[in-house]
Amino acid sequence: MTEAGGDQHQRRAPIRERAHHAGAAAVGDRTTLIERNEVKDGFAEVNTDRLSGHGESSFVGSVRRFRIIYRRRTIPLRLELVARKAAIEQLQGEYAFSQRRGCELLQVAVGTFRYASRRSDEPLRTRLTALAREKPRFGYRRLHVLLRRDGDAVNHKRVHRVYRAAGLAIRRKKRKHCARVGQPLTPRTAPNQEWALDFVADRVECGRAIRVLSVADAFTRECLALEVDTSFASPRVTRVLEAIAAERGLPQWIRCDNGSELTSRHFLAWCVEHKVEPLHIQPGRPVQNGRLESFNGRMRDELLNISWFHNLFDARRKVAAWRREYNETRPHSSLGYLTPHAFAARAAGPGKDGGRAALENPSGFPLSHGPTTAGFSRGAQNETHAPSTMA
Repeated sequence: MTEAGGDQHQRRAPIRERAHHAGAAAVGDRTTLIERNEVKDGFAEVNTDRLSGHGESSFVGSVRRFRIIYRRRTIPLRLELVARKAAIEQLQGEYAFSQRRGCELLQVAVGTFRYASRRSDEPLRTRLTALAREKPRFGYRRLHVLLRRDGDAVNHKRVHRVYRAAGLAIRRKKRKHCARVGQPLTPRTAPNQEWALDFVADRVECGRAIRVLSVADAFTRECLALEVDTSFASPRVTRVLEAIAAERGLPQWIRCDNGSELTSRHFLAWCVEHKVEPLHIQPGRPVQNGRLESFNGRMRDELLNISWFHNLFDARRKVAAWRREYNETRPHSSLGYLTPHAFAARAAGPGKDGGRAALENPSGFPLSHGPTTAGFSRGAQNETHAPSTMA
């Protein structure tokens, strides 16, 4: 390198460095991608045609003409409007720039920067707060579904923004999950193919333990029964199943755990008599009954954890009311935010809209248990399953 070239490199080096810091000041948190590209794939280049003088003027000019050479292509530094407004405010606060000068550097119209929306979110905020008080464990997606049911045509992104600004966001505990490889639960293609059965424990005001027997359909996700009592013998369980079967018929399979009520001679004899095959999950593997485990989690989160049961009869009344709400009102994410009753009605509809055609999801949400042609073997209870999505 010649002496003249070396002097020119020394003169341009500080400008390059200032341009890098100027870009960092203008971009803020978004400079991570720029710095990574500089180190890995390219370098920063400053056009000094319009630079005049030294010091602060060079610093200002470097912001205007900052470019990134990324894989031999010049990419202009473009930010979203919100980020550019924040960058202008940062330049005003840290470098004493005027508002007009900052807008010129970031290529933002002064009128755009000064614009303040006249739209009021107070009616939506009030409505969301009222719904959140009625359903304290609903997130913004389900609240958005309830708003649309009431005829409020509002964008889900606006609902989320107002929802967060109102402090209504639900704090959920993040669980650490180990990486496991397993087969998903066998998808069902019609109602009454499989019922899932399990128990949930709780207590009443006096401290007496109660149990809730929950039965759900694996396809429609309907809650078929929620029986509350202090204990459940095997004959009591079969009476509940017979009451359900009198309304909708018997299933082909019943998925359950290995509790004494579900492995007794009476229960197994009842299954043989009614030609129902029990699918007992492996001991210590509740994920093999993942659909009902997810349902029990929602019931505990939305009902048991926020309710105070004075006695057994009060518990039965509140549990029955929640079951009706779950089947008829509550949006279900695995069903495209339809209710279980609405989804079951569409699946059983006559004509071309019935059967598999009724499973098309108009809301654009994926169904975790869509139709499949895969069969289900009689020895499926020995398979290893992973939980399916159910919320």
